[in-house]
Amino acid sequence: MAISGLLAEKRNALDNELRSLGRVLVAYSGGIDSAFLAWAAYRALGKEMLAVIADSASLARYQLNDAVEFAREQNIPLEIIRTQELARPEYVRNDSSRCFHCKDELFSMMSEFAAANNFQAIAYGINVDDKGDFRPGQAAAVQHNVAAPLLNAGLRKDEIRGLAREAGLRIWDKPASACLSSRIEYGREVTPAALAMVEHGEDALRRLGFRQFRVRHHGDIARIEIARDEMARAMTTQMAAEFSQIFKKIGFKFVTLDLEGFRSGSMNALLTPEQIKRAG
Repeated sequence: MAISGLLAEKRNALDNELRSLGRVLVAYSGGIDSAFLAWAAYRALGKEMLAVIADSASLARYQLNDAVEFAREQNIPLEIIRTQELARPEYVRNDSSRCFHCKDELFSMMSEFAAANNFQAIAYGINVDDKGDFRPGQAAAVQHNVAAPLLNAGLRKDEIRGLAREAGLRIWDKPASACLSSRIEYGREVTPAALAMVEHGEDALRRLGFRQFRVRHHGDIARIEIARDEMARAMTTQMAAEFSQIFKKIGFKFVTLDLEGFRSGSMNALLTPEQIKRAG
């Protein structure tokens, strides 16, 4: 697939932005944005870049393993570091600023690693579309002077997918992903047990053949979101019985299927304007 002139210009702008950073650490989760950024940085900088994965209980093993595998396939230099966001009370309490504290932990540790290993910059995968979302982690990135090459190149999500597809990267159509903590309703503490329940539930949905989904943790209630184009398969008596058996075995008392289907960040719809403002 040939890319348009404008997209080619943005791709060149990305390369120039990356080269201007010097030796750079790329915050890498394995999602489409960070994976494409890591790939582009390696193409532009070679061994002058290093992708860094933050491993903790909030990162699903499936996502970690896939991220490691993609880096291996593309020969991208990779470092896995252990982050301790679950040791932060302000993160565990899970209010609207949780994402800020997660990214503050990540960028603090990456800054220490950069200083100890002579890296000059840190970059992450925010794009133009992300600026319209509620993402307190962006404030942490600003505080830590983290570079935003995709954003500065003017790249949107669909353009990143298009460039990844043109480059033959298997992750070009990878479903959107976020940390496991984002599945837990605001105000409910983030605990390793709750994260494990979400992870086991999502692993089960993946084994059932679903592709785009979320398991939302509301205490005793599991609220399952399935992509609209997969809903017909989910809304059968047989699948309802499967869901009930799986999620009650995991530890939920009640199992629900959200009739609005999958939508990214659905927990944010419950926040008041005041809570959003406080979270930055």
